[in-house]
Amino acid sequence: MTDQPFEPKIIAFLCNWCTYTGADLAGTSRLQYPPNVRIIRLMCSGAVDPIYLLKADLSGADGILIGGCHPGDCHYQEGNYKERRRVVALKEILKSAGFDEDRIWLRWISASEGQRFAETIREMTEEMRKKGPNPLKTDWAV
Repeated sequence: MTDQPFEPKIIAFLCNWCTYTGADLAGTSRLQYPPNVRIIRLMCSGAVDPIYLLKADLSGADGILIGGCHPGDCHYQEGNYKERRRVVALKEILKSAGFDEDRIWLRWISASEGQRFAETIREMTEEMRKKGPNPLKTDWAV
């Protein structure tokens, strides 16, 4: 058995137009952030179905990030507002079922905010380290 420190696995669902482009800016600007995140690019944060979030949580992701355009700047007009409502409802359901709803983060990061993306990943990685492994993680989880 190794004494390696716990490294969280974070799944990020990112809007193509804003947060994904902000992540790209962070990379091209050579900003440092932990490699703990796996990015799934979607056209809009409003395309993130709560089932995707539950699947990631039940599959053992230690943290889940949903990134979208700032309110009022959505390329699909109201996608980010719809996602905000879904995340609030999902967190309430998880909380009432006894699960840690704080493992799911929703952040508005624009295409010009590469620094903010890098800071968000650093902050989230540190918070998930403090929380420890997802208690829902099983041996069969991917």
